[in-house]
Amino acid sequence: MSDGHVTITAYPDGPLLVRGDAEIRTSEGEPVARTRRTVALCRCGLSTIKPYCDGTHKASGFHTDD
Repeated sequence: MSDGHVTITAYPDGPLLVRGDAEIRTSEGEPVARTRRTVALCRCGLSTIKPYCDGTHKASGFHTDD
């Protein structure tokens, strides 16, 4: 993860896809470990592996405005 370019894409009724060298932190400011260059962040609040998405939004019927 070194080119510095970061994109964040909001998927309708789904997660935020983060591509690139973005540092992700907890609400307490602690860094969250990343093992991949592209990660999906939970938007529904129901994931068991927060801040990452585990697909729970599909079963819960989560919908976004976009």
